Amino acid sequence: MRTRVEIMLDENLIATLEQSLRQTRNAQDRLLARLREVEAEAERLRQEIQALENSAAQTEQAIYSLLATMRSSGSRYENEAASYGQSFETNEPRSRKSEWLRSQQTSHKQAEVSYISQKPTAGAVIEPMNRRFADRTITQACTLLLREAGRPLHVNELYRLLVAGGMQFRGNNPTISIAVSLNRNRRFRKVAPGTFDLVIRDASQVAS
Repeated sequence: MRTRVEIMLDENLIATLEQSLRQTRNAQDRLLARLREVEAEAERLRQEIQALENSAAQTEQAIYSLLATMRSSGSRYENEAASYGQSFETNEPRSRKSEWLRSQQTSHKQAEVSYISQKPTAGAVIEPMNRRFADRTITQACTLLLREAGRPLHVNELYRLLVAGGMQFRGNNPTISIAVSLNRNRRFRKVAPGTFDLVIRDASQVAS
């Protein structure tokens, strides 16, 4: 038959275990509440990312439309050529007028394509060499690349380095996506058509 001391020890042990159980349950409830908050935050971030993706897609479409409009505006140069031709003397050779028109159209095309190539070089398949950029945004990865390069980089070069680092692009014109992302971010500055550098690099150079 058990003694009173043994019964009291068992009751104390049960009370201690019950208290530990309550503490465990309370900690579990706090973690579950925190998990729900994190999941809600993750869902909100996914929605924001999707909204930014939609905005980027609309911006790309606007760029394509502007480029198409610029291409189809060749008639404007014909009108300019006609008004310019009226200032020639009547004995001015026609070949000079044609040469002037060709030069205007050529300069227009050069200005149009010198910014960035809309697509990577045809047939150039870039194989990922690692996964360092797989979970990073374009601006985060480009910040690292520009710091490592120590110089400005063109969006075509940034694209090749990003793909080599495991980043995947869903759009048809990734170089435009890169340019749009860098143009929006104050961390970067455009130093030439389609070429970007870090703003903070300028500050460090001035300080040195």
